[in-house]
Amino acid sequence: MHKTSRFTHSHLRLTSIVLTGLIVGIVTPDSWRLVTRVLVGWNVAVWANLLQMGWVMARANRARVKEIAGREDDGAVTVLGILSIVATLSLVAIVLELTSAKGLSGAVKFSHYVFTGMTVLGSWLLLGAIYTFHYARLYYQSPANRRTLRFPDGELSPDYWDFLYFSFTIAVAAQTSDVTVMSSGMRKAVLAQSVLSFLFNVAIIGLSINIAAGLIGT
Repeated sequence: MHKTSRFTHSHLRLTSIVLTGLIVGIVTPDSWRLVTRVLVGWNVAVWANLLQMGWVMARANRARVKEIAGREDDGAVTVLGILSIVATLSLVAIVLELTSAKGLSGAVKFSHYVFTGMTVLGSWLLLGAIYTFHYARLYYQSPANRRTLRFPDGELSPDYWDFLYFSFTIAVAAQTSDVTVMSSGMRKAVLAQSVLSFLFNVAIIGLSINIAAGLIGT
């Protein structure tokens, strides 16, 4: 029973994203382009999961954060990797979607730009959120006398807001904050998020210029 709950918790996020995306993608009109249907499914799945994760973070006290982190298993790393790859691949689909919008005009073209903007923002927020949970896992599964992070105020029982702050500082600036990284495993996770964040930030700038040029052209 204990093993089942650990497995369910570790893979629930990935399973819900896949199932939600597939269901939404299937029920979208057949007349839509495949890329559009995939992105619609991805968007619904991502934003639904962001709401769920936000709800968990907002309601969890320090004891609850420690409990959730303690239930994660090694499969959580695999889930993190898969979601990171898929979120990055969504950028390719976004480029294809923007390419298809070049021949459109007026409100239809503008709606495509809004749609792609929501996709980029959702994928970026998803990466920051899943790394927040991952950092909490690495912290609370480390020995109490050798924690993987050191917070500047001496906080020994950080909550999700602390990990969220750490994660999104990396997402925005591609560098660590005033929180000190104390282990090799944590440094690897920070490096991975820093690289992904850099790619996303560059893509966001490029897509913003592309969208601005398209709007000026209309």
